[in-house]
Amino acid sequence: VQLQASGGGLVQAGGSLRLSCAASGITFSRYHMGWFRQAPGKEREFVAAIIWSGDRTAYADSVKGRFSISRDDAKNMVDLQMNSLKPEDTAVYYCAARQLSVWNEYRMKNRNLYDYWGQGTQVTVSS
Repeated sequence: VQLQASGGGLVQAGGSLRLSCAASGITFSRYHMGWFRQAPGKEREFVAAIIWSGDRTAYADSVKGRFSISRDDAKNMVDLQMNSLKPEDTAVYYCAARQLSVWNEYRMKNRNLYDYWGQGTQVTVSS
């Protein structure tokens, strides 16, 4: 199983980035997908998740209205569009896959319930 995240970089506050995660080795359509992030010295935290069917999403309060998660099952990819970026969004961003289960927004925010993780991509937002 491989989750390959890309799209990170350095951007000024107020700017935008689009992260992508390409999945292989899993039946992508049978997995919920999530994005998490980890800043230096902090725990890995939930950012966004999308249900296997693509018609339900969940977001951390800190990114609601600024970030948008989407998936393309034909390409086995999940994207995170990040707008109005802030310096506090600086972190390593990880995509993760959780095997098909009953959708529960609270549980989707629990990093311990994900089955596979990508290697992460660095996002740095300068002020």
